[in-house]
Amino acid sequence: MIRAVVFDVGETLVDETRQWGIWADRLGISRFTFFAALGAVIQRGEHHRRVFDLVAPGVDIASIEAGMAASGTAYRIEQQDLYPDALPCLARLRAAGILVGIAGNQPHGADEALQSCGLDADFVASSASLGVEKPSADFFDKLIDLIGFPPDQIAYVGDRLDNDILPARSAGLIAIFLRRGPWGVLHPDLPGCKQAHARLASLHELPEVIAAL
Repeated sequence: MIRAVVFDVGETLVDETRQWGIWADRLGISRFTFFAALGAVIQRGEHHRRVFDLVAPGVDIASIEAGMAASGTAYRIEQQDLYPDALPCLARLRAAGILVGIAGNQPHGADEALQSCGLDADFVASSASLGVEKPSADFFDKLIDLIGFPPDQIAYVGDRLDNDILPARSAGLIAIFLRRGPWGVLHPDLPGCKQAHARLASLHELPEVIAAL
């Protein structure tokens, strides 16, 4: 029986289109070009920050980030960024007595930002607050310790094979793949995606899937 469900953040609960668009604008690159380059980086299995090397080689990204922070345009999560199915899904799970958590690779301040968006969760964590990033096994071990249930009673929902499905399975968790966002569109064809215990097109499907599993 699944007693807890933990959600990834980017492209699982949060649509990151607005944030990536801000980066394209700041770099003076068309959004079409920026998103195409990001897709190429994902297809090659590289870290997403490699996109900056492609579209703006030699640019001091740290300085740009500092400038964005000073101007109030730094990375931040707002309620408008939530996918429409995020809040209803979390509410249905909690009403069913499932412990709900949120944990992804996010910077400092993301925990508070997610909570301020009205996400109804028992806990919110991030790589910054946990001190380790996915796909490290330590990330998932810390989640298991935080929740206190056996791994096979915890489901992890995410849009990426490399950061979510494979490491969650290695940790003994129930891995649920959500097919949306750039990673979610490109990863289903990879052989390892078959290791997911379930595959979803929408979070509206998740409560029934959890009950069935």
